[in-house]
Amino acid sequence: MAQERYGLIGTGSRAGMYIGALTGTQLGAERVPEVAQLVAWSDVNPGRLDVYERQVVAAGHPVPARHSVDDLERMIRDERLDRVIVTTPDFTHADYVVRALRAGADVVVEKPLTIDAESVRRIGAAIAETGREVITTFNYRYSPRNSTLRQVIADGEIGAVTSVHFEWALDTVHGADYFRRWHRQKANSGGLFIHKASHHFDLVNWWIAATPVRVFASGGLRFYGAENAAARGLGARPSRGTGAAGDPFALDLAADERLKELYLDQEQHDGYLRDRDVFDAGITIEDNLAALVDYDSGATMSYSLNAHAPWEGYRVTVNGTEGRAELEVVERGAVLIGDDGRVVVDPSMHPDASPEDRVRPDSERLVVQRHWEGARVVPIPEGIGSHGGGDAYLLRHLFDRVTDDAPLGRVAGYADGVKAVSVGIAGNLSLATGEPVRIADLELGV
Repeated sequence: MAQERYGLIGTGSRAGMYIGALTGTQLGAERVPEVAQLVAWSDVNPGRLDVYERQVVAAGHPVPARHSVDDLERMIRDERLDRVIVTTPDFTHADYVVRALRAGADVVVEKPLTIDAESVRRIGAAIAETGREVITTFNYRYSPRNSTLRQVIADGEIGAVTSVHFEWALDTVHGADYFRRWHRQKANSGGLFIHKASHHFDLVNWWIAATPVRVFASGGLRFYGAENAAARGLGARPSRGTGAAGDPFALDLAADERLKELYLDQEQHDGYLRDRDVFDAGITIEDNLAALVDYDSGATMSYSLNAHAPWEGYRVTVNGTEGRAELEVVERGAVLIGDDGRVVVDPSMHPDASPEDRVRPDSERLVVQRHWEGARVVPIPEGIGSHGGGDAYLLRHLFDRVTDDAPLGRVAGYADGVKAVSVGIAGNLSLATGEPVRIADLELGV
């Protein structure tokens, strides 16, 4: 297979996984075979490009050509790109995806595919026009615990699926982080129904091999934000976390070398503040969400997300005509301050960096119980790296273009990306109207 030429747009923290894999500079990640090469990159902030350039130079890898985001089409043409990786803020995905497709490149886009129905339709039209490929990267599909549940269901161990209950808890560090950043504005992220829960909705679509058809949602901003802070009597607060000593809700960028070099040191270029106070005014996303989702298979899901829990993880119950499967994952049993006085922001990205809680230790367990039988624990293979061991497997499939994954079907295409965001788009509309929403009425084209 000839070596494929990649370009990347958006060099924030998430881009590091792709840059590291393509250049062999990411510690803890397997180097992808010599079938993919990062030859060009672009970002609105030149300082972040400088950071990654130093990383690449230190590793002795050729430095990708730097291009302006306004010249994406020229970058694709001049660098003869086969694929473009998009790791920019969610609201920009559609523009970059459409431009890349029309300029002659396939696209790999971080989840979510995009944030609203009109943008989905634009991407669909560009795919139809160009015949190009779009892949949405759902790394949680590759986590061994999630793959094992998929296998249990596919093997028919619990019969035909009748219902799913899915509860996701984000804690007061990781959950709070969505209220510090650009995600806090719904116009930027589509809210947690889109940005975060598209992961979860994709898992259910994939686990039960079904397509969502109707959504009824409820939720609101009930913990973070200025009004909630005032109601609880929190008093005056600093506008940003850096330098705010002793505040567990503050993120001090200066105390984290990576965040400092990617964000604090680069504010001079674009004015972006990565450490806004989670209790200030102007936050427009929800921190508590719930949804009932019907599927074309006849199954129903009850879903909930809480972004201010004291622990982080998820519980999934899948009921079937012949039994029940239960998956419980604790990614961080408690938000505890480490010996260095710090707390890791995202425990799924750094599974070995947080002190464990004795009562609720970090763990994962899959239990299957068939009718008229006792329960049994299903072994979960050990993963590699972050996001439940899924990132390394994702990179292999992505860059090696693995095609022997038929039993699990973990590689997500355009249709999967649309199905995942369709639940969130319908959920947001249901929040606004107070009515159930049929996904077919959104006219998403899939």
